[in-house]
Amino acid sequence: MKELSRSANPPFVLSSRMQYLRDNFIHPPFDYEHELLEAIRFGDEAKAMDMLRKINELEAAVLATYPLRSKKNALIASCTLFTRAIIKGGVDPETAFHLSDTLILEIEKIGDVERLVAFEYEMLVQFVSMIRKEKEELTYSHIVNLAIYYIREHIFQELSLQGIADHLGVHPSYLSDRFKRETGMPLTSYINRRKVEESKHLLVYTNQPISEIAFTFKFCSQSYYTQVFRNFTGMTPRQFRLSGAKSIST
Repeated sequence: MKELSRSANPPFVLSSRMQYLRDNFIHPPFDYEHELLEAIRFGDEAKAMDMLRKINELEAAVLATYPLRSKKNALIASCTLFTRAIIKGGVDPETAFHLSDTLILEIEKIGDVERLVAFEYEMLVQFVSMIRKEKEELTYSHIVNLAIYYIREHIFQELSLQGIADHLGVHPSYLSDRFKRETGMPLTSYINRRKVEESKHLLVYTNQPISEIAFTFKFCSQSYYTQVFRNFTGMTPRQFRLSGAKSIST
């Protein structure tokens, strides 16, 4: 049975366990890590592989008493970073988290350090493949793609048609018409749908109050968040939290 992680950390934290790993991980030089994550974000497999090799040539941090556990912890920490990189690159959060969960379960099954070393590179390829697939599927016009990227990058901030149009340097009416014509939904509806999708992980994997989750995603009230959530999912946030908890524990 998989244990639920109950954390009151900010939304950028996948779980308290993940945050602990990041806080206790001795990072390689920042520019190495930054280049690796940016290469993943943009789907550059060759560069990502090269940066990972450079990082692995450095002395590894000791994250547990036993080498096998230490290496597993290091890979879980890497998986967390890679997950955020592809979300930043445009992959749907639920899709990214599902890949992360699957890979972490696979990490836990591996019984020797040598196999874990190889698996880290296999894991990297899977993340890069997912970001490439996302970019291939996002076939809207340049201006609509830019709007989508902006929304995903600023999902925890106040978002409005006017603000996004100002950022992109276009008239709001033009952006609104173009966005609806290409995606089939109003831009404001797309924003709400993205916020609902992002909030699902917090509902299932943290004990953050629903009122705080509503505030995190800048909904004007918990009742409005509940209404929007029900419109997109057919259930309330509370119902989704309960159904998610049951599915994880089985």
